[in-house]
Amino acid sequence: MSEQNPYERLGVTENASFEEIQAAKQRLSQQYRDNTQVIESIEAAYDAVIMERLRMRQEGRIKVPDRIRFAEKTSEVSTQPPSMPVPNSPNWLKGLMDKPSQADLLWSATVFLILSVIAVFSKNNVESVLPLLMAIGVCANIYLINRKEQKLGRAVLMTIVGLLVGIGLGNALASFVGVPNSSIDLSVEQLATLLTFGLFWLMSSFLR
Repeated sequence: MSEQNPYERLGVTENASFEEIQAAKQRLSQQYRDNTQVIESIEAAYDAVIMERLRMRQEGRIKVPDRIRFAEKTSEVSTQPPSMPVPNSPNWLKGLMDKPSQADLLWSATVFLILSVIAVFSKNNVESVLPLLMAIGVCANIYLINRKEQKLGRAVLMTIVGLLVGIGLGNALASFVGVPNSSIDLSVEQLATLLTFGLFWLMSSFLR
């Protein structure tokens, strides 16, 4: 095989196109992937053919596709500024975030919107209706989160955290705006319930 010219080593003719040469190299590399000596011979033959094609191009005898990777180009200094590495999100955050489909967004939004509307219009029965709505919201949030990863314990824990945060934010916001003495026609409990449902929607849609 050592007496063969580079074209014969690759199993192509001297009139072969670049695509044929590249295909022959890939085929032989796959065929002899476990034989280091043969692979080196194939690489050397391929490089020799490419260099010969380059000389022929410089002499105007052929036109070589621009996508051919010439050896001398590897020593050229790139004029483009180095691209800044894009920081990747931590693995724990990637495992927590979700990219919901439009159907999933609408489904969870519909559930918590209906509960929110009922909470707003339950002024006369706040003490009896809101706990029931909150219980339904908690169950809905657990179900929506659990169906993604089938991890009930994780869904329950996330829902409890969301419930506490929502109630805490609701009470803090109520104190800040002066509910129920402000122009907002809602009780503290109603405001906390609405914020909790909004938080549940975000969690059930974008967390898993």
